[in-house]
Amino acid sequence: MAATELRGVMGPGPTAMAAPGGGGAGPPMVGGGGAGGRGDSGPGSAAAPSTVAAVSAGGPGPGAGGVAAAGPAPAPPAGGSGGSGAGGSGSAREGWLFKWTNYIKGYQRRWFVLSNGLLSYYRSKAEMRHTCRGTINLATANITVEDSCNFIISNGGAQTYHLKASSEVERQRWVTALELAKAKAVKMLAESDESGDEESVSQTDKTELQNTLRTLSSKVEDLSTCNDLIAKHGTALQRSLSELESLRLPAESNEKIKQVNERATLFRITSNAMINACRDFLVLAQTHSKKWQKSLQYERDQRIRLEETLEQLAKQHNHLERAFRGATVLPANTPGSTGSSKDQCCSGKGDMSDEDDENEFFDAPEIITMPENLGHKRTGSNISGASSDISLDEQYKHQLEETKKEKRTRIPYKPNYSLNLWSIMKNCIGKELSKIPMPVNFNEPLSMLQRLTEDLEYHELLDRAAKCENSLEQLCYVAAFTVSSYSTTVFRTSKPFNPLLGETFELDRLEENGYRSLCEQVSHHPPAAAHHAESKNGWTLRQEIKITSKFRGKYLSIMPLGSIHCIFHATGHHYTWKKVTTTVHNIIVGKLWIDQSGEIDIVNHKTGDKCNLKFVPYSYFSRDVARKVTGEVTDPSGKVHFALLGTWDEKMDCFKVQPVIGENGGDARQRGHEAEESRVMLWKRNPLPKNAENMYYFSELALTLNAWEAGTAPTDSRLRPDQRLMENGRWDEANAEKQRLEEKQRLSRKKREAEAMKATEDGTPYDPYKALWFERKKDPVTKELTHIYRGGYWECKEKQDWSSCPDIF
Repeated sequence: MAATELRGVMGPGPTAMAAPGGGGAGPPMVGGGGAGGRGDSGPGSAAAPSTVAAVSAGGPGPGAGGVAAAGPAPAPPAGGSGGSGAGGSGSAREGWLFKWTNYIKGYQRRWFVLSNGLLSYYRSKAEMRHTCRGTINLATANITVEDSCNFIISNGGAQTYHLKASSEVERQRWVTALELAKAKAVKMLAESDESGDEESVSQTDKTELQNTLRTLSSKVEDLSTCNDLIAKHGTALQRSLSELESLRLPAESNEKIKQVNERATLFRITSNAMINACRDFLVLAQTHSKKWQKSLQYERDQRIRLEETLEQLAKQHNHLERAFRGATVLPANTPGSTGSSKDQCCSGKGDMSDEDDENEFFDAPEIITMPENLGHKRTGSNISGASSDISLDEQYKHQLEETKKEKRTRIPYKPNYSLNLWSIMKNCIGKELSKIPMPVNFNEPLSMLQRLTEDLEYHELLDRAAKCENSLEQLCYVAAFTVSSYSTTVFRTSKPFNPLLGETFELDRLEENGYRSLCEQVSHHPPAAAHHAESKNGWTLRQEIKITSKFRGKYLSIMPLGSIHCIFHATGHHYTWKKVTTTVHNIIVGKLWIDQSGEIDIVNHKTGDKCNLKFVPYSYFSRDVARKVTGEVTDPSGKVHFALLGTWDEKMDCFKVQPVIGENGGDARQRGHEAEESRVMLWKRNPLPKNAENMYYFSELALTLNAWEAGTAPTDSRLRPDQRLMENGRWDEANAEKQRLEEKQRLSRKKREAEAMKATEDGTPYDPYKALWFERKKDPVTKELTHIYRGGYWECKEKQDWSSCPDIF
């Protein structure tokens, strides 16, 4: 783990812990003990207690490495740490020192080399030929002496070395050599800056600069002459006033003379201060004028470069326009066309290569397939292969049906917009929490209803479960489906849009996959969404999810409340379970990564079978694979029949458990090698689409969810304008539209509250807000109040009768 990735997240270590051999406190480990390179290997290297592990760039999961448990630092190895003098390598100084690594290994013996203002260290002298463990530049470093043998070298937080010499004399030799090397490095850095400045300044600019400085110097000289005159005349004035004080004058006159004398003194002091300030200004101008001139020259060069680039782009744009106008796209060949027409079509295409199929404009707002382009689709079917008995009208109708079934495979790439958190926090001061408009920069272009629908990505698990005759085997597939719903969250650190009250989302996959789904936002405070999905393959899934969250400083815990129901039509088996806690780490500092933790109990209410799934939270000390999930499937008597093992982001396996006779005559679990023979892979995650990192890490299903579809309800999430603008990369407009929608929703809520208050005062009955497609009633199985689908949506869609839908957009 690179020390620079820690960025001061951890708190200071125990300073009262005695360091072995040094008699002082243990190093606080601020900024890490590594050197930004490989650093010392071993557990906990360059980390302190309570360290938040940085996430590697390869994924959002917890990074490798760990934090060692706090404990007394071990004694240093035997033998002195005295450094040798200047070695034969030409270095200023080299020798052995003890370097603090972590609380388990304590101080370790390392070979340090000081050369050319750089302090490097190695595990041994032989390592100097091939492997440097770390280097710190003394030009920007601070050297601090702790006690008789210990000293610290730090460059401001990114690198900190806690070192210890074998004796006070040896420590002083090293500190002296380091201070000298630092002074020399600072001097060389300043000289290089000055020489670099001079190289970039043209002769004309130098002349202008010298003339300006000469003018400033003459003006300061004039001010200095005026100051001398003021001082001379001020002294004469004070002498005259002193003589007046010596005369016998009335008491009132003496008082006035004293006041004048004080004012003359203040005037002289002020004039001196003015002259000193002018001198300081001249010195500052002389010091920084070269850097200013260098910056000015750099800006001039940049302007020239930009002008040249713009000119090249204009030429390329003109060339592309001419090429586009020159490329003649001929219609597709008719059955009576000759081979020459085919050649003409190819020649009309110009010099376009096969790579042009991949050069698509990913910033297009929608991917629309026109009927004219159907002949260029790379699908398994081809119109030319159709029977000659089929008319052209039927072929065209068949093409349109295929077009409707096509799903988009990409969305516009995520723009690289910077986000100033401090400006957001500044604008939130003094506002109510509910009125703070959070920018879309934190979001992904999907609503929470669409994220809820993503649970159906691996719906085939429920299709297979519906075919199972054994209820325990069916429970294994239901458990795998439960785990699979979390696989889409592993890289998805952005939050979905909060749905507006009354917002809906439908997903009709009845023809392709045999199911259709409907979600509706049924409550705004607290936010709650109801979901109902039914499949012609013999299952129904319904749920109502309320989201509650707690911000813990370094991480955010998201706790979904509510039960999920899965009913199989053929057998009547009714399963229920709840979701686990999702934790988003590194909220303040570091790269965001997500973890799932907790237990899920899946219960078959008809047979009494149970499955207990354990989502193991990530631990710095565990050697287990990250994101691990284990489970057991038991019958009503508690006997284990299947064991489940896997990860919530990759796959789940199932093992059949056969009891064997134990040593004492009792039943024992099946041995490991025997269980391996019964392994069955229940589920494996689908690979992400190409360039998914540029498309919010969306899965293949997620890429299709916000694609425009005809005939949906006017409250559908696809029609939400701020979400559509964000998907198309117009984030500024999306922020403004989001604020408008939230304000509109706020006004509607105030209107309902006013109507409720008026009805209470008048004594008339008032119906609170009710969901349109779901009805709140007691669940017959769990006895919880929940929203259950009342029906009617798909019938209204067929009639295109949306008169009952509210105006929310």
